[in-house]
Amino acid sequence: EVQLVESGGGSVQAGGSLRLSCAVIGYPYRRYYVGWFREVAGEEREGLAVINDDGKTTYADSVKGRFTISRDNAKNTVYLQMSSLKPEDTALYYCALALGRTGTVDPRPYMYWGQGTQVTVSS
Repeated sequence: EVQLVESGGGSVQAGGSLRLSCAVIGYPYRRYYVGWFREVAGEEREGLAVINDDGKTTYADSVKGRFTISRDNAKNTVYLQMSSLKPEDTALYYCALALGRTGTVDPRPYMYWGQGTQVTVSS
């Protein structure tokens, strides 16, 4: 059974930082990409960043320069380092996995999703 387990969410003041982790458990193939997404109640899920199996990254304009996605293949873990956080970054953050080599921040190709971790940024 494939599982994605997020951790690292919490509450932080504006301007602060958080690092989210996404542990990939039970996925048998090496070539996959992982994306980070966020969702606010009543709004569409927003793609933030994706990292391919070769380490290539893509970011949404809303987080470019503030968020950094990285991957530790030995630990099967993907990270999202978030800096200069703003109140509008408050959301439920998800990681997701898709088979293939070239990632996208479009959520449609993703087959496996974590349960989400809440990030709250106060002003």
